[in-house]
Amino acid sequence: MLNVYFTAGYPALNDTLTVLKALQDADADMVELGMPYSDPLADGPVIQFSSAKALANGMTILKLFDQLKNFRKEIQLPVLLMGYMNPILQYGFENFCRDAAEVGVDGLILPDLPVFEFENEFATIVRKYNLDFIFLVTPETEEIRIRKLDQQSSGFLYAVSSSSTTGKNMAINHQENYFNKLRSMGLKNPVMIGFGIKDKSGFSKACSFANGAIIGTAFINILENASSQEIPVRIRDFINSFK
Repeated sequence: MLNVYFTAGYPALNDTLTVLKALQDADADMVELGMPYSDPLADGPVIQFSSAKALANGMTILKLFDQLKNFRKEIQLPVLLMGYMNPILQYGFENFCRDAAEVGVDGLILPDLPVFEFENEFATIVRKYNLDFIFLVTPETEEIRIRKLDQQSSGFLYAVSSSSTTGKNMAINHQENYFNKLRSMGLKNPVMIGFGIKDKSGFSKACSFANGAIIGTAFINILENASSQEIPVRIRDFINSFK
């Protein structure tokens, strides 16, 4: 399963739906739609740049929901919103979940929301609006915590390939024990591997250990300076290169 991350409002403010439609036409399986934030701690320089550009373009959560208002008329792909808690808390967490569900978003990935706070404060709101919530695990995550995060997740469990930022080269061959451990644990959720997967070889290797993989930085790179007319062709060629 090929899951693709891109930043809403990049490369131009109104390209969000163009990119979504092109990903669907190219047969991607799932999309993580990044909500740009001024201090994205888990992101490497390429995604940080796309986030800064999207903010400069005028992207906000409110603008994103406006862009997504009727997107389900054309887009059937599962779409997750990925971002950070600060702007969501400013928007109002329940307001955010309500509006996300209303436009047709399927789930959320919020890397800086700790599992304790999720379980005790936010889970009931997320589930009230029938949204999936995906937690991240790393090679350093202890087994008892992996099981806890799996228990609280729905949709899939996001296996970060290394305790680094996005875009770093993934030494997947050095993480076989970690991936094999996840595979042997009998987790309730499918596992998808992300961070540092750039080409067909890395994607295939990740998929040999998990249910799919997530491509972010490499995809953002092919969008840089693309016009709206160029986006569908670039995306088609990029997705085809992974098959």
